[in-house]
Amino acid sequence: MRICITIFFIFLFTIGYGRTIIVAPGSSNSSVKKAIEDAADGDTVLIKPGTYKEGSITISKSISVIAAGNVVLDGEQKFEILTLTGYNILVRGIHFINSGYSALNDFAAIKIVDASNLTIENCKITDAYFAIHISNSIHITIRNNTINGTPKSEQMTGNGIHLWKCSKALIENNKVFGQRDGIYFEFVTFSLIRNNISETNIRYGLHFMFSNDDSYYNNMFRNNGAGVAVMYSKRVWMDGNHFEENWGASAYGLLLKDITDSHIQHNTFKKNTVGIHLEGTSRMDIQRNIFKSNGWALKIQASCEDNNFHENNFLGNSFDVGTNGTMVLNRFDHNYWDKYEGYDLNKDGLGDVPYHPVSLYSLIVEQNPFMLMLYRSFTTQMLDKAEKAIPGLTPENLADNKPVMKSFKL
Repeated sequence: MRICITIFFIFLFTIGYGRTIIVAPGSSNSSVKKAIEDAADGDTVLIKPGTYKEGSITISKSISVIAAGNVVLDGEQKFEILTLTGYNILVRGIHFINSGYSALNDFAAIKIVDASNLTIENCKITDAYFAIHISNSIHITIRNNTINGTPKSEQMTGNGIHLWKCSKALIENNKVFGQRDGIYFEFVTFSLIRNNISETNIRYGLHFMFSNDDSYYNNMFRNNGAGVAVMYSKRVWMDGNHFEENWGASAYGLLLKDITDSHIQHNTFKKNTVGIHLEGTSRMDIQRNIFKSNGWALKIQASCEDNNFHENNFLGNSFDVGTNGTMVLNRFDHNYWDKYEGYDLNKDGLGDVPYHPVSLYSLIVEQNPFMLMLYRSFTTQMLDKAEKAIPGLTPENLADNKPVMKSFKL
């Protein structure tokens, strides 16, 4: 009986840990592709330092592929380097370079299809069309990777981390530079994006499409072509992110289009053409954010309703709020506005007169963008005087009735 129990535990130990297959240049086992073909579920392929040019490699087994030092997989600008499908797969520490380009196919350095419980971590990807492309997968972790693209045009540059029709993904601690969109979600649910840096991408640092019940926390989106876009989605949490230096005629820190029932809090919008642009947006809670040194802190289209802005700081923006309509269906309450010139006679910390954040000049600019040429001119000063004398020229109901006198410590 004891012998049977001992054999049983030895069998479990063998299945649980598997073999380690070592790949090294110049050795009898110098092919990564062959080592993966020889591996069984539970095995580890350990790759020694070197550059490997083996075309397209496919993993469809539950194995780990780990670099032991400076390991480079070179796609020679012809191949999709690594394709993963299946479950319980780990890829760690590999440098992928020169993946192929195709106008018809979304070639990627790493392509993940129909997978679950898969992790890509501590990898580098350089000069790829798509860096990591994931489709129809669940429980995917993309962690601690660095992606450096070679930006061309939007049509000839793919996304950094691209997810389509996925669920329960974790995207964390990655750095993405020089792609079309840094991170792209389409039909992705119950997923988390946190602690990433997405900079100098051609279009968006982060792009959401038709993705519900997702969250992104503590990310940096800086100097991207058009900032961040969240579109056609609902129940999205946006917390603690930095949207900075996204400048251009069609650039925003954050673009919201047809998004509902979501939360934006504890974020910093600094030096963007527009901090947040809202279009077709409803039932949003926007609180405890910092809007600093933007062209427009907020642009709210007339198609927006039932959005609540409260406890935000508005500091040094050229325009606090812009709108293209006179009907006001959103609420402003208990925000700090550095342009507020009211008073607090009863010393309760709230201004005794409302603050109207939409200026007459901003309304004119909304209709005639070329009027920006007159910014800070004598003409704009006269418009400000006219606005104070005849306050009905601006949307009367778009007002913070309880502006705070001191900025919040956020």
